Amino acid sequence: MNGKTLEAYFPIKELQAIAGESMTHSKAEKFRVSAKIVGGGIAAQSEALRHGIARALLVYDVQLRGTLKKAGFLKRDARAKERRKFGLKKARKSPQWAKR
Repeated sequence: MNGKTLEAYFPIKELQAIAGESMTHSKAEKFRVSAKIVGGGIAAQSEALRHGIARALLVYDVQLRGTLKKAGFLKRDARAKERRKFGLKKARKSPQWAKR
């Protein structure tokens, strides 16, 4: 990941396990993975890596789709920053209001 090993990039064992879940569920552990991950926190990056590996495994073998989909590895995390609205300071923060 980004020029480092999995253990160096994700120092926490849980994040290493999340990143490798798609490989272990599909029983396709003979691949070498190289990935560039940008943005988000380290937990989101480990889940993004799991998602990317799952999609790459689908290109390799379409028969794995059922197991990967059942495990939820093909679902993208759709959360994103909410846009700023006109008349507000941020997405939801409004200017201070005074009655008098």
